[in-house]
Amino acid sequence: MATTMRKLIAEVVDARNLMPKDGQGTSSPYVVVDYYGQRRRTQTVIRDLNPTWNEVLEFNVGGPSDVFGDMLEIDVYHDRRMGPTRRSNFLGRVRLNSAQFVRKGEEALIYFPLEKKSWFTWIQGEIGLKIYYIDEFVSPLSPPPPSTPPPAEEKKIDPPAAEVEAPASAEATAADAVKAETATEKPAEPDPPAPADPPPEVVKPDETATPSSPDELASAAEPAGPPPENTPDPEPMKPPKSDPPQPEASKNPVDPSPQQPTQVDSENKSAPEAPLPAEVMSATVTATMPEVRAAVFNAARPIYRTATAENSSRDPPDRIPVERSSYDLVEKMHYLFVKVVKARSLPTNGNPVVKIAVASCQVRSKPARKATFFEWDQTFAFGRDAPESSSMLEVSVWDPATSNPTSDAAEGNFLGGVCFDVTEIPLRDPPDSPLAPQWYRLEGGGAHNGDLMLATWIGTQADEAFSDAWKTDTAGNVSSRSKVYLSPKLWYLRATVIEAQDILPSTATRESSFQVKAQLGAQVLKTRISVSRNGSPSWNEDLIFVAAEPFCDHLVFSLENRQSKVTVVLGVARIPLATIERRVDDRKVVSRWFSLEDADNEKRAYKGRAHLRLCFDGGYHVMDEAAHVCSDYRPTARQLWKPPVGAVELGIVGCKNLLPMKTINGKGSTDAYAVAKYGQKWVRSRTVADSLDPKWNEQYTWKVYDPCTVLTVGVFDNWGVYEKDGPKESTRPDFRIGKVRIRISTLETDRVYRNTYPLLLLTPTGVKKMGDIELAVRFTRAVPTLDMLHVYTQPLLPLMHHIRPLGIFQQEMLRSTASKIVALHLSRSEPPLRREVVLYMLDADSHAFSMRKVRANWFRIINVIAGVIDVVRWVDDTRSWKNPTATLLVHALLVMLVWFPDLIIPTFLFYVFVIGAWNYRFRARDPFPQPCPKISQAEFIDRDELDEEFDTVPSTRSQEIIRARYDKLRTLAARVQTVLGDFATQGERVQALVTWRDPRATAIFVGLCFIVAIVLYLVPSKMVALASGFYYLRHPMFRDRMSPPALNFFRRLPALSDRIM
Repeated sequence: MATTMRKLIAEVVDARNLMPKDGQGTSSPYVVVDYYGQRRRTQTVIRDLNPTWNEVLEFNVGGPSDVFGDMLEIDVYHDRRMGPTRRSNFLGRVRLNSAQFVRKGEEALIYFPLEKKSWFTWIQGEIGLKIYYIDEFVSPLSPPPPSTPPPAEEKKIDPPAAEVEAPASAEATAADAVKAETATEKPAEPDPPAPADPPPEVVKPDETATPSSPDELASAAEPAGPPPENTPDPEPMKPPKSDPPQPEASKNPVDPSPQQPTQVDSENKSAPEAPLPAEVMSATVTATMPEVRAAVFNAARPIYRTATAENSSRDPPDRIPVERSSYDLVEKMHYLFVKVVKARSLPTNGNPVVKIAVASCQVRSKPARKATFFEWDQTFAFGRDAPESSSMLEVSVWDPATSNPTSDAAEGNFLGGVCFDVTEIPLRDPPDSPLAPQWYRLEGGGAHNGDLMLATWIGTQADEAFSDAWKTDTAGNVSSRSKVYLSPKLWYLRATVIEAQDILPSTATRESSFQVKAQLGAQVLKTRISVSRNGSPSWNEDLIFVAAEPFCDHLVFSLENRQSKVTVVLGVARIPLATIERRVDDRKVVSRWFSLEDADNEKRAYKGRAHLRLCFDGGYHVMDEAAHVCSDYRPTARQLWKPPVGAVELGIVGCKNLLPMKTINGKGSTDAYAVAKYGQKWVRSRTVADSLDPKWNEQYTWKVYDPCTVLTVGVFDNWGVYEKDGPKESTRPDFRIGKVRIRISTLETDRVYRNTYPLLLLTPTGVKKMGDIELAVRFTRAVPTLDMLHVYTQPLLPLMHHIRPLGIFQQEMLRSTASKIVALHLSRSEPPLRREVVLYMLDADSHAFSMRKVRANWFRIINVIAGVIDVVRWVDDTRSWKNPTATLLVHALLVMLVWFPDLIIPTFLFYVFVIGAWNYRFRARDPFPQPCPKISQAEFIDRDELDEEFDTVPSTRSQEIIRARYDKLRTLAARVQTVLGDFATQGERVQALVTWRDPRATAIFVGLCFIVAIVLYLVPSKMVALASGFYYLRHPMFRDRMSPPALNFFRRLPALSDRIM
């Protein structure tokens, strides 16, 4: 049977600007690549500082998931044989995290700067690489041998056994060659998944000293090279000859790829009578494997069975709660789990159902599937206040009497049941293995010999079965389950429209206007109009789209002839997105000619051709959130991702005092669920039905790549719970209750923040408090402190945003498109994350105009410059001698700074340090994730402004309301116009000092500058500064109450305001 083998491919393309090492200004470089205990080497390029290799190196990986378990190291060396040198032959290295590996088809050429090995090495240059992985299906090389081979065949295997000795000797020779680095290794390794038996040398007496640990096994297997390629031929015949020493031979490394655990399997497959022990398997695996724990549970006993002393003695250990570290931020919620698997020997031909009753709660399962047994495979979770709550568990099987077995009125025939005492049900925690179901004999009813297979235990919300189980607090609705969603991978698609040819007959001589329309899904962009007479218009214009993986759409280009009355489509080109090249930097992509075809003609006649340059820009971060609340700044290309700096853990405890969001059967109710979003990962808690104080106690974790990001948590009311009430109600949107934001950079490391925050919602009637949410947050650092501080010195956005920046309007347009694509993708999930929920979490309408936000931003500016205003007031009070002591101290400080100017900058920085240290006492102890009504200017707001803020575009209000809004906006615009004119006037007066618009004013200013320059040449600068300071701080009795002459002179300068019509 074919197996899947994952291989990592490293394409070493070229290098640039390497260091000379041979003493003659050049180097002879080669590359050594190490990954997963395997080493590959390229050819040596003789005397070239910009070498080109273009070699493909393959690395075998044990399992499909092991490709992300190691580091890839690329070392560049100078070949000493080509140019002897006494210096180190090390030219640089690159270490790549496994998170940067991508699947084949997503790779791109990336130039990585070469790094140093130590502080005292001098390295320069960069190396171009393509790193990706592929999955190959490998089939066995030969059919398995018979289990009992005849003796006659054993005699025929002697010649092949002798032939295997040659590869054995070649193996040692190849190992010596690798150690000496005198021969080039082959880029491809033998396929390890194919069953290959050990060569004969594994049972030689001189090779019985085998490594006993996995680390020794990996180190011993590294020198092995290509020789095992010759071993598959004798493979089916060798094991019968060496059956006795096989367990010992299984420890000897033969495969050159020590990370593959399939070598022992292939050895034992040839001997079916000797089963493979688990200990041998674990000894051959060199990669890190999780520890397997087997927990022993006492299955719950029905109450009609007598409990033995052994069972009674084991009950207390089962009840010792084991705290789970991954759920340490929330409270434990205990549930009684009942897993109904199947039944047998039931006297019915229908579809029986199972009824489960615990205390006052009763639920019925879905109808059984007819197979060899009656199968349900359904899990139920009943909430419990404490694990020791005493109650009875009744499980009964019924044969519905009606044709609809799911109807509550279909009681039917009682087939039997079983009862349990909940006090005897074991307590299980997730580190333990799942409890195995058991057969229980049904008593009562018509099933005298019927058996029911089920398992019951007491667990918490951390149990693996909890997410898919029927729960008492969710009413069993499918859309009420907690789920994790991932945003689609978004790319910027850059389409450069260069020119078009052959679009008009050669006889056409009049000028024509042409335009190219590009469409990708619902996105439509057009180029500018190009006027051409010869039928070859040119544009050289970039059009940028947002595309989501998987790429199954087509990019459609339409060439239009803009005439006076109508627009004629001359030709259409359809380009599959899967054929477009990807890039991660600003290198130029090769342009191509695409034929234009008639869109209406089925024969696809030739209508000209278009010159286009298409590429996916993976170096950008596709914004789907507002920049000030963004949760991720990583580029699209996975190769450019950096290792995470930590992790943030969020515990969604619950809500309190929620307002009723709807009325069901005359009673107000709320079916609340929480949604959290950080990066590409979305989480949705389960929906707690009909509760104003829901408790979730769910915990989630995200990797943090940049601490200056924001985690968003929102609460919504679910209408999907009432889908069965009618299609009209199921189409209603989920109402928003509120949201909070937590900035990761405001969290201290390894500290748990557990607080209750108000849920505030801005409605057309004003700000309303919808309730409170209790959250627990913790940030853990995964890198050293210096690396964390180094993150603050890096640019926030990827490099492409600085090399080829996007315009502000273009960014907003692309962000709106990206948010709609994400909302559409998540709304197609099951259960869906509704479109209105996604758009609210992404703040898709944050760019809409609002008078309230204009006022809020204005007061934010005033708050920022309030410190400067306070400094100006303090200076004015000082020079007014309101506090003579402070003024005298300022005089002394002025004298010290003037005579010792070197102390000015240190004194200023020390003053800033003192202010920061003083404010440390008043720092916020807890983050402030909730919106502030005071900062938002939402406490006292006009109803008309709120109505305008919630109005759509285009407006749906009456003409009178729109006219009133327009008049109000004109009044505000007049104020802005006046302020802008005042700023322009002051700037023009400064220009008028030297432009001779006012000859007398300019003559006075120029002459004064000349006199001051002569004085400063003759008088020491310290004396001038000291005199100026004393003059500015002079006592008010020596001052005139009128404005200073310099200010009067400046106000008299001319401006251009008198020339505006």
